[in-house]
Amino acid sequence: MPLTPVLSSNPMISFIKKIIRYIVVGFFVSTLLAVVAYRFLPVYFTPLMFIRLFDQHKAGEELKMHHKWVSIEKISPSLPTAVMASEDARFLSHHGFDFQAIETAAKRNIKEGKKKYGASTISQQTAKNVFLWPGRSWLRKGLEFYFTALIELVWDKERIMEVYLNSIEMGNGIYGAQAVARDNFGVDAKDLSDRQCALIAATLPNPRKFDSKNPSSYMFKRQRWILANMKFVKGFKKKK
Repeated sequence: MPLTPVLSSNPMISFIKKIIRYIVVGFFVSTLLAVVAYRFLPVYFTPLMFIRLFDQHKAGEELKMHHKWVSIEKISPSLPTAVMASEDARFLSHHGFDFQAIETAAKRNIKEGKKKYGASTISQQTAKNVFLWPGRSWLRKGLEFYFTALIELVWDKERIMEVYLNSIEMGNGIYGAQAVARDNFGVDAKDLSDRQCALIAATLPNPRKFDSKNPSSYMFKRQRWILANMKFVKGFKKKK
């Protein structure tokens, strides 16, 4: 009768496996709890805000961070429409990723021979701004995919838009609809006009380069294009 060798497990390998298992479980539990919490709680700070403050301090510049959370009911309904017209026209119909836009952007990039066009949705931008850091690494993109899927699962579209409009960078040291409305137009977010909303949306590809307070001719061209497209974008239903 042949002898069957007895394989003794290595205690160190078992310990490492246990640690990895705890880390993985801890990651999924903590991220899920964070997403659930932000389904109801205001987002007062984001990683990008702290990064920008650090960069200002490092450059010896005056620290600037203007941000005030307001509910979506206190934001002009034209602003969600404007950002959808500018950034993500199918926001209300997709589930976090616009594969049609991704395919179109990929074809244009291949045709022009360089990566120039993106297809990041409002959901992806929200996930990136609230939970992650700027960057183009595969790790960050993978985490962006994960958080985008998670917020689409846990939040509704109105909450995603509310967080997006309150957390995104809208100028140098300016974050969210209320801050940009007060700083650049001297009004509250609920009083922004269609034209002002379109001008704000026109800055979003690069809000540190494009200024809605002192718009260039290119900005006005973008504004006109967004205003025209706002007519074809399905907005949120008004609450009774």
